[in-house]
Amino acid sequence: MKVTWKKHGATLRLRFSGELDHHSAADVRREIDGLLSDTAIGFIVFDLGGVTFMDSSGIGVILGRYRMIAARGGGMDIINASRQIERILRMAGVYTLCTQGGTVE
Repeated sequence: MKVTWKKHGATLRLRFSGELDHHSAADVRREIDGLLSDTAIGFIVFDLGGVTFMDSSGIGVILGRYRMIAARGGGMDIINASRQIERILRMAGVYTLCTQGGTVE
């Protein structure tokens, strides 16, 4: 799993590629939490266009970062999720907590 990121003002955009599963979740979580130590960040965009597989550990990564950003009064958006990943997120209720940006380049 590779995560690249870009910060624009108070928005942190995270672009994922690979499998977001129990093998990669801990490393991804640590990396994002390090970025979120910047308390100026108030909004996260999860770009899942490169995610080929996600399990419950990946959902946990997203939900945990949601809790962190929501505690600051912020929010998050999920973009570019494949149909399969979108279905998993919908079934887990993730889209009730954030906006679903669809496909954005």
